[in-house]
Amino acid sequence: MSDLKAVAVFIEPFVRAAQLLPRTIDELESLLPFGYVAQQGEKIVGFSSLEVYSKKLAEIRSLAVCPECRGRGIGKQLVAACVERAREEDVFEVMAITANENIFEACGFGFTLPGQKKALFVQTRADHG
Repeated sequence: MSDLKAVAVFIEPFVRAAQLLPRTIDELESLLPFGYVAQQGEKIVGFSSLEVYSKKLAEIRSLAVCPECRGRGIGKQLVAACVERAREEDVFEVMAITANENIFEACGFGFTLPGQKKALFVQTRADHG
């Protein structure tokens, strides 16, 4: 929880670039107990969180790695930490909604579930707020 304000500042450029959804301080506070912060020295260079919806499903939320640190495996480590936490919580499936599927595919995620089930979405409003 001591990282709350620093995480908010870290993700802000990703929100402005429409790479992450905006998060209020209250939302971030609820994500941090299952959140992971990557640091180089005192500087935050990555963040992700796992939101557990039920024993059936969890979602990786707010995955971000600073541009100058990409390609070093930080994102993969953050995803792996979330997946491992889901295993510890005995969650059946973990999903990720992303504009950059490459990192998730490299971590073993796919577009279909066993039995060729797929997740489909419809947006019910234009804004995120």
